[in-house]
Amino acid sequence: MKRILLVLLLMLGSNGHIYAQQTIGPETVSVQSDSFELKGLFWQPSGRGPFPAIIFCHGSYESSDTRYDLVQQMSLLGQLFVEHGFIFFGLCRRGAGLSKKQGENSADILTKVFKEKGQEERNKVQIQKLQGDDLQDMLSGLAFLRRRKETDSNHIAVLGHSFGGSLALLVAEHEPDLKAVVIFAAGGYSWNLSPQLRTRLFKAVKKINVPTMIVHAQNDYSLSPGFALDSVMNLLNKPHKLKIYRSFGSSPTEGHNILFLSTATWLADVLRFLHEAFNDKVNTDIICC
Repeated sequence: MKRILLVLLLMLGSNGHIYAQQTIGPETVSVQSDSFELKGLFWQPSGRGPFPAIIFCHGSYESSDTRYDLVQQMSLLGQLFVEHGFIFFGLCRRGAGLSKKQGENSADILTKVFKEKGQEERNKVQIQKLQGDDLQDMLSGLAFLRRRKETDSNHIAVLGHSFGGSLALLVAEHEPDLKAVVIFAAGGYSWNLSPQLRTRLFKAVKKINVPTMIVHAQNDYSLSPGFALDSVMNLLNKPHKLKIYRSFGSSPTEGHNILFLSTATWLADVLRFLHEAFNDKVNTDIICC
């Protein structure tokens, strides 16, 4: 009986209605960011809105990398969240995925800089991209999402993965009206290599006041960003949760990509967190394994 009640609660939207499980989309949409016309995918539940919404900050996808498909991974998440009553908006930032002909991909730029000038210069350019083009693209996407009549603009969360997890923190720092932040494997690859990234993300979380959920798998490239950000937020009494799941797969790459590879592992926890955040009931805790 308790399990049934929990499922019903997680299906509740911000206006107290249980949303239909039928969905609409994805709709391919265009977003103007600087001089670029970016493309994104927009899912929405069927039925009467407005609906709570999630905007997704994707990670790094090099043009030459055939291992991962941004549109496919974004579609997996879009279908998952829309079935639970959320609008899901995945914007392909300049040079990536559906926007591959619009500007230069950040991942390609960072790879080129590393090969030509080394790690230190890559660190500098990474911060420039996080605070510049990539942040601008996400802010443009967020403005687009808020203008949609289907969106409950008072209940928007940002979800980010890897580089996009770091970016999600900067979006939340810039946009205090967001209701929640969920980051998977943020800084997992770059944290130990970049003092600039560590400093910038510490600065961001000091300014963020909305509930924040920090997620890693035990075998991510590094758990240091999760524990370090958690420590800062604890000192400042910021509403947040740190969730460390058991190792997934047999490699750090698999652990880093738990967001896509093992949705059953985290879905109930994230839905519960979003429901609490939208109703201002998040407490600080750490859940390991």
